[in-house]
Amino acid sequence: MDISSAGLRVLRQIAESGSFTAAATRLGYTQSAVSRQAASLERSAGTDLFERRPDGVRLTPAGLTLLRHARTILDCLTAAERDLTGTVPRTELVRLGLFLSAGAAILPPSLARLAATDPQITVTTTEGTTPTLIRALRAGSIDLAVLTSRPPHRPFDGDSPRLHVETVADTELVVAVPSTGEFAGRTAVHVDELVDAAWIATPSSSSEPPQYEKFSSFTKGGSSRPRLLRGACAVRGLVRASRARRRPASTPATL
Repeated sequence: MDISSAGLRVLRQIAESGSFTAAATRLGYTQSAVSRQAASLERSAGTDLFERRPDGVRLTPAGLTLLRHARTILDCLTAAERDLTGTVPRTELVRLGLFLSAGAAILPPSLARLAATDPQITVTTTEGTTPTLIRALRAGSIDLAVLTSRPPHRPFDGDSPRLHVETVADTELVVAVPSTGEFAGRTAVHVDELVDAAWIATPSSSSEPPQYEKFSSFTKGGSSRPRLLRGACAVRGLVRASRARRRPASTPATL
């Protein structure tokens, strides 16, 4: 089987991004170049590696098998490059993915404790939606992730092996609203009242799907998709935007 390292990188990026277009953007390739690499991989493997679906691209079982080997091969190539150039890492790198709210509510005290107890560990962070982070875990581009889940807490995906999941915290969500308007002065609001609200959400990158899943629990029985107004890029930014635009936003109860 004649497969190039470039092809394996394309495979890993498609698995992480969930589409050929997003993979091309992240790798700096044209979409046609990514498609050619994908087709070449399938010819070399002698089987289908990608499943084209209306909501994006997923790896077939054969594709997942090749991905596991691709991670090992690409890590070995990186290690070989370090050995040849004489660059020895001074710290242990941990690649952490997290949803946006975790950056303000959970991450700072955890990183402070880690720096005190294990200063040799360096943590790099990547923010994204839960589905995006799951793809990154499967692709091997991050080592662990802080994800969100709502009852009844089903498995995050149907791929094998199952992801190892531990509960970090059960967090209450609150609705941030402007000081004047329909919900001003209220101590509680029923979810049915929020069905058709226009929400302020953190912006998605061009390679991520809109953050509809975050608000899906508010739209049952209402419009098919929530109306999202983007522009705030942090939790406190959501609160400020909520005040300015007089629209609700959901945030963790503790910041």
